[in-house]
Amino acid sequence: MPEPTPAELVAQLTTLLDVEEIDTDLYRGPRLPGGVGRVFGGQVIAQALQAAQRSVDGDKTAHSLHAYFMRPGDENHPIIFRVVRDFEGRSFANRRVIAMQKGQPILNMTASFQLPAEGLHHQDAMPDVPDPDSLQSERELREQIRDQVPEKFRRFFLRARPIEIRPVNPRNWFAPDKIEPAQHSWFRVVAPLPDDLALHRAMLAYASDMTLLGTCLLPHGVSWMTGDVQTASLDHAIWLHEPFRFDEWLLYTTDSPWAGHSRGFNRGKIYARDGRLVVSVAQEGLIRLRNDRS
Repeated sequence: MPEPTPAELVAQLTTLLDVEEIDTDLYRGPRLPGGVGRVFGGQVIAQALQAAQRSVDGDKTAHSLHAYFMRPGDENHPIIFRVVRDFEGRSFANRRVIAMQKGQPILNMTASFQLPAEGLHHQDAMPDVPDPDSLQSERELREQIRDQVPEKFRRFFLRARPIEIRPVNPRNWFAPDKIEPAQHSWFRVVAPLPDDLALHRAMLAYASDMTLLGTCLLPHGVSWMTGDVQTASLDHAIWLHEPFRFDEWLLYTTDSPWAGHSRGFNRGKIYARDGRLVVSVAQEGLIRLRNDRS
């Protein structure tokens, strides 16, 4: 079977995030074709954001969201999103979204929207890192070690993805060194997107769940490929500061200031190539050791 083209991959992601309105403030999120097992957390967040965005009229745009994962999503079922209009003001609006499968909530999310406004401005400086054009993609790096990947993981590990990631300092998935809990990666979708900024926000929300949780594993010399750690997102927050396009390179810089009690806390900053800080992210995740490594 031929591999999908970049345009086909992005079209598939666009369709995945195109939630269907089935009644007032009630939406259905489609299943990932061929998806097996647990639903990717970024998909649930992105579909929930799309449902919230479609319930807001006028010029208000999303500036923040806060989500809690309660149960793993099941790829065998679509996800139903109930939107509650908690607040509708002149400058701000607030939406609460409950994502459900088989009658049970799997995620609760609150999103806030604001009319465009001017005000005081400052930001952290963008880190000085190599340009994305000088780096190998994560897929190229994975192809170089394909023979080391167990057969049962190989298809998933090597499959074409709609998000291209170019890590600044690639990590060895099978024998990870213990390093400082910080990393930098460039990322973008692999084909052009339409001028639908709500879709760009949703796709970035989808991708913001990539690489983030792994940051808190860096000082401990473990990864999901070593088979000795169980990971899962517990919550996820996003602040949308500035307009951006996700079909252009963005720098995702992450750090983890703390881990303990089988949880790890991670922060992310996302910069446009021109140096603007466009998005901030925070997440706490489960990082439970399967075996005693003491």
